[in-house]
Amino acid sequence: MIKKKYLTKEYIRKGRSVSDIAIELKCSQSKVTYWIQKHNINKRSISDALYLKNNPNGDPFNFQKPCRKEEWFLYGMGLGLFWGEGNKANKQSVRLGNTDPELIGYFIKFLTEIYEIDKSRLRFGIQIFSDVSKEESLNFWMKKLDAPKNKFQGIVVTPSRKKGTYRNRNKHGVLTVYFSNTKLRDIIVGAIDDLKIQL
Repeated sequence: MIKKKYLTKEYIRKGRSVSDIAIELKCSQSKVTYWIQKHNINKRSISDALYLKNNPNGDPFNFQKPCRKEEWFLYGMGLGLFWGEGNKANKQSVRLGNTDPELIGYFIKFLTEIYEIDKSRLRFGIQIFSDVSKEESLNFWMKKLDAPKNKFQGIVVTPSRKKGTYRNRNKHGVLTVYFSNTKLRDIIVGAIDDLKIQL
């Protein structure tokens, strides 16, 4: 028998996996699962288990409810940017792409000040046309975002239909900022859905 008190402490409070508990108790995972169900403890879904595994120290963000006028403006602007420019189809991360470094910077400010994200977990991707210099584009975005080269996941090159295509509007490429966290993505999408109801 595996006691309910032990499972509540290890599985629920500490967030340990069934396999970790089974290894410690030197028994099968099915036995641990049996006693979790027997004690009417809600078993985590696969996605919840993966989230805990990838975030063993808890959420890499902390929502700070806006208090001052400036904070409310930043909050509303950030939600609006994600609503208009964000990749809502991706359910694993918060993603937003644009050619404007000021817009990208404002969105990063929204994430760091409103949600207090772990900024070291931000990643970037660049998409350019073949008539744009990879090196110039990368250096431009590194400087504008004050980000080291290792934060950039690579540069995707799209063939230009003809020389000079979008060069003036898109001369440094499209920058996509990534923050991989399903929970934060769902929170932001949920906040946008709440706004839609109020409109």
